[in-house]
Amino acid sequence: MKNSVITFIGGGNMASSLIGGLLETDVAAENLRVADPDLEPLAGQFPVQCYTDNLQAIDGADVVVLAVKPQILPEVAKSIATAIPTPPPLFLSIAAGIRMADLARWLGTNQSLPIVRVMPNTPALVRSGASALFANQQVSDIQRELAENILRAVGLTVWLEDETQMDAVTALSGSGPAYFFLVMEVLEKAAIGLGLPQESARLLTLQTAFGAAKMALESQEDAATLRAGVTSKGGTTEQAINTLQAGGLQDLFDQALQAAQQRALSLAKQFGEQ
Repeated sequence: MKNSVITFIGGGNMASSLIGGLLETDVAAENLRVADPDLEPLAGQFPVQCYTDNLQAIDGADVVVLAVKPQILPEVAKSIATAIPTPPPLFLSIAAGIRMADLARWLGTNQSLPIVRVMPNTPALVRSGASALFANQQVSDIQRELAENILRAVGLTVWLEDETQMDAVTALSGSGPAYFFLVMEVLEKAAIGLGLPQESARLLTLQTAFGAAKMALESQEDAATLRAGVTSKGGTTEQAINTLQAGGLQDLFDQALQAAQQRALSLAKQFGEQ
């Protein structure tokens, strides 16, 4: 990967996060390119090659990371279609809700293009992301490894065997940070209601969330086992857990993820009509 030329079309937060992560893994700055109409913020942050012309940026690239908003990806993909070289680069799409078939159609060349679709999430901004990847049949083993290494620069990765699973990933890890932020928000408010000072409630909530996630990541046991380990029979935790379960917590999360998944399907259909 260190010798691969990687072009980012779009210089927003996710592109900035990936570029920062790649530089920390010793990828040379001269091998990283960014094309964006507004390059001033990113150019001042990283010593990478900057372009305002997408066609110049992709010339000679081994990987083209499509890091623009889903609404403008059709226009961007169509604009570079005639400039795709032979053999083509690996296209890595991090645009949420864009199906691989639609992207291939917009890129519209006569050659089969290697494409990896990625669903990252916002913790990638602090190098703690969770990304799911799906590759089409044109992606070689070397390109799969390259795509994985790019995303691993900002967190963990998992590969999917079926693109339809991407909508479930969107509902789980794509939208998931907001669910945990909501839980932290309501816990903090509840603690303040019990009499804790706001700052103490905030810090205890955040550290508890961080500690629980760290324990789960570093443990070989599943979440149910870990929960049982801190839930003494007849104790305070058991009373709280019983209350949450009686209130239908599982059903609420089932409904929430189903709603997010259906919205992802709807958006994919909407974007695909362009």
